Amino acid sequence: MSGSQNIIIELDGVKKSFGAVHALQGVDLTVRGGEALGIVGHNGAGKSTLMHILAGSLSPDTGSISLDAATSDWTYSIGQAHSAGVRTVFQELSLCPNLTVIENTRIMHPEIRGAGWRKRAEEMIFSKLEEVFPGSGIDANDYVDELPIAKRQMVEIARAFTGKDGGPRLVILDEPTSSLDAHMSEQLLSHVRAFVSAGGSCILISHLLNEILTTADRIVVMQDGKVVDERETARFDRHSLVEAMGSVVDEQTGVKVTMSDARTGQSVPIVSSGFHEGMKLEAHHGEIVGLAGLSGHGQTEMLVDIFRNAPRDRSGAGSMALVAGDRQVDGVFPIWSIALNMTVSSLRRFVRFGIINGDEERRLAEDWRGRIGIQTPDLDNNILSLSGGNQQKALFARALGSDAQIILMDDPMRGVDIGTKQEVYAILRNEAAKGRTFLWYTTEMNELEHCDHVYVFRENQIVASLPRNELSEQKVLHASFEGG
Repeated sequence: MSGSQNIIIELDGVKKSFGAVHALQGVDLTVRGGEALGIVGHNGAGKSTLMHILAGSLSPDTGSISLDAATSDWTYSIGQAHSAGVRTVFQELSLCPNLTVIENTRIMHPEIRGAGWRKRAEEMIFSKLEEVFPGSGIDANDYVDELPIAKRQMVEIARAFTGKDGGPRLVILDEPTSSLDAHMSEQLLSHVRAFVSAGGSCILISHLLNEILTTADRIVVMQDGKVVDERETARFDRHSLVEAMGSVVDEQTGVKVTMSDARTGQSVPIVSSGFHEGMKLEAHHGEIVGLAGLSGHGQTEMLVDIFRNAPRDRSGAGSMALVAGDRQVDGVFPIWSIALNMTVSSLRRFVRFGIINGDEERRLAEDWRGRIGIQTPDLDNNILSLSGGNQQKALFARALGSDAQIILMDDPMRGVDIGTKQEVYAILRNEAAKGRTFLWYTTEMNELEHCDHVYVFRENQIVASLPRNELSEQKVLHASFEGG
């Protein structure tokens, strides 16, 4: 795969700053035909900014971009990228929510026009959905805003691989499995491997290191806007990759569940009436309860139902907090500052004589910025100035900094790096030890190891109840597919 004749795109000394934040500090990067390039690094390392540069949606401040060895400098644009066969699936999805799957496909392919364009667009996207995610159950006439986040992500991914004359040359996937369960993720990664074997190229960004190690041919490690390591994948293992990333947490020292397998705590009355036909969900004080199973089988709906029916006091304050998985739709307030996004659930306790005590509010935000490692030079910056992973940390801070004793978490680790995950796991266990209760839906099988009890969902019902001493991946998968 060597030789300039095989280079699709090349970056030389690319820098990009946003005010005082130096997102990229002289990045060199080469992508060749017929390879899968993995890019890893902690939140704020510059990965997503780099992808926007490659997609043409951001221009570098300095440096050059070459397509097929033809230098473009910083006039590189979205149009040039698209014409060169470069497609990008961003971590924050870009589909138009008020349009159908067919209409979103047409936006990417303006050449589909004239009489019968809907049928041609439908055939294009449906065939690709079946190729990448067989049995997805997505109707091309569905409106995007009516699809759950996993299916929206599937549509965006499938759309990126569509095209005439063999489709795109380079597909950039930024945390593509963040909303997908294990089964869907493996479908995608199998397609990536087949696409690369047929001569296509992929850039894969993922915090799930096993995805990188089993899919990429070459791995680039980023820290603080720089490339700090680059090797063939065969020269990395999980330990050396974590070490190269500069993780401050040894992944082998993650939180281990040490409580008794018997449920002896006082019962917490959180049962969703909408799921009465299946098994009953119970949680106890100080317990971390996992919700498992294939994506879209009722886990999110149960959490939302529980949250909506939570008792509230006379001031309107509730006893529960929700960490949303779809942060752009249900999580962040996009026109607010980072600090206000973090403290909005706690403002009532800062009110004195009808006025919010700004100093107390600021102390809470600063405390949680330090505890959960939100990377920003100024908490007064807009929440959207943060990377996706850091936005998710702000949502954690909002919930954990509140007075809520029950925390509902809807697959909250989307786009969060491995070091931060370990820190959050430790915080959860520490808060549980103080009596807080967590209901945690996760699509990551290894996160269930941090739970005291796990309920498996299938077709909007709880089909298995697994205490800690009976939990295994095989039992979860069996219940997910066969109903226990």
